[in-house]
Amino acid sequence: MNTLKFALALMLSCLFSATSFADDDKYAESLAKFKANPAVGSKLNSAYAYALFPTIGKGGFGIGGAHGKGKVYKSGAVTGTSKMSQLTIGLQLGGQAYSQIILFQNKKAYDQFTSGKFEFGAQATAVAITASANASAGTTGNAAGASSKADAGVQNAEWVNGMLVFTYAKGGLMYEASIGGQKFSYKKGQ
Repeated sequence: MNTLKFALALMLSCLFSATSFADDDKYAESLAKFKANPAVGSKLNSAYAYALFPTIGKGGFGIGGAHGKGKVYKSGAVTGTSKMSQLTIGLQLGGQAYSQIILFQNKKAYDQFTSGKFEFGAQATAVAITASANASAGTTGNAAGASSKADAGVQNAEWVNGMLVFTYAKGGLMYEASIGGQKFSYKKGQ
């Protein structure tokens, strides 16, 4: 009986460890994609902290939504977790997945984000890093057809209220002309 309990405990610990490693891998892979762009890497190196969302899923048919989970980092260490939710209303059809990174220029911007509840208004925008069919170009839910010039905006990206947002389209196709904002929650610790 003790052998069975030991084997079960060992199996469960391996399962949770494998899940943790897979989780760490998706964050490392997503961060590497953002760092691969020299302009993003440069901004990231000068940032006080950042929030990374490896996958945000988005879909809509008239009314749409998006959701994703991420981690917040300061000095290379995880300080907490975050969830992003978005509701959009307007002409939209389809679904897509993308990665998002929010850079914090200073302690004030970091503290604002980690205060518990933070929201990007409908006017907030993000810089799309790679070209793909109809890649997301804004945190508002507004998407724009990206061309080979999609990375041109990365070079000229400016800090707004101490924050800078980049997205990387992972796949899918979404047609939309909608309005909405992103809401974030933050929980200290892992």
